[in-house]
Amino acid sequence: MPNCSKPVQIPSFDLTRQNAELKDELLEALASVIERGQFILGENVSAFEKEVARLCGVKFGIGVGNGSDALYLALLALGIGPGDEVITTPFTFFATAGSIARTGARPVFVDIDAATWNLDPALIEAKITPRTRAILPVHLYGCPAEMGAIVALAEKYNLKIIEDAAQAIGAAYKGKKVGSFGDAACLSFFPTKNLGAFGDAGMVVTDNPDLADKVRLLRVHGARPKYYHQLLGVNSRLDELQAAVLKLKLEHLSRWNERRRSIASLYSQLLKGLAEEGLLRLPSVPEGMEHIFHQYTIQAGERDKLQAWLKERGIGSTIYYPQPLHLQKVFASYGHKEGDFPVAERAAREVLSLPMFPELTDDEVKIVAEAIIEFFKR
Repeated sequence: MPNCSKPVQIPSFDLTRQNAELKDELLEALASVIERGQFILGENVSAFEKEVARLCGVKFGIGVGNGSDALYLALLALGIGPGDEVITTPFTFFATAGSIARTGARPVFVDIDAATWNLDPALIEAKITPRTRAILPVHLYGCPAEMGAIVALAEKYNLKIIEDAAQAIGAAYKGKKVGSFGDAACLSFFPTKNLGAFGDAGMVVTDNPDLADKVRLLRVHGARPKYYHQLLGVNSRLDELQAAVLKLKLEHLSRWNERRRSIASLYSQLLKGLAEEGLLRLPSVPEGMEHIFHQYTIQAGERDKLQAWLKERGIGSTIYYPQPLHLQKVFASYGHKEGDFPVAERAAREVLSLPMFPELTDDEVKIVAEAIIEFFKR
């Protein structure tokens, strides 16, 4: 049967509009790096590290190859390894739990809050054991996790906190930027993020000088000086070309995040009626949270049919994430089964992220909303 879907007219994400707007500045920044001839750990990396640390409200930033490595290196630097347990969410990108497992530690999953899709702090304490070393909350979709309760638990049980802020640069919890609550926080600059590179890039941010120094050492094979290896590290460095791009884009991040909030507000206004009828659930922004809407995600029982409907009308959408981590084949040895984390499992069946990027127009948002309303009213 032929595919009758229209070509995508409103994509889930589109970098071409942003790149066109910044093209001359980007080319100039890249040319400057090429002319200088230093491509690894140069002045752009150093300047960008400082600026991101300042944005997050901490003293140190350490640029690394990607967000996954940021998590892994932060965990290693905190001494987490075989025999340890780290509490985290089953509803997130694989790297969150995968990085824990890579250290030899075990990710211990706790179900999520149905309103925010973030780690439910009310369920954490029951999972703490003598082997628990840390809590790794995720600020999913750009919405801060409930850090007040998480910090209180960490202090009570003398646990480390590593924030997965890959989707949340610039977000804030009760006036304090995410990335400043834990012993370390980890950022991703994957091209689709609110602040995106032209490839892979990431960063660890922290207030702890010893931790910062250890991550710096680990990212260069544990060598200091070069060829003299103190630790078993990895090769994971933020390169100058990516840092130059990111440093330029960082100047626009606040404006872009504000535009994302404006788009989210318009979506919520247009779809409010469907939510009031119980046909779908809109993203919530708890009091005191500054959400930066990396994604605008709705939840609907007929998610798959709705996604197909939108596709037929040339509208992109994405499922973040279709299978919770506890049910992933790679973690089968942990012995989890369907029903262990019902809120996360339901979210995986029902969430759908709508088109969201700063250059999306109000008219495009209205077209998306009208198509969703038409689906439920058909």
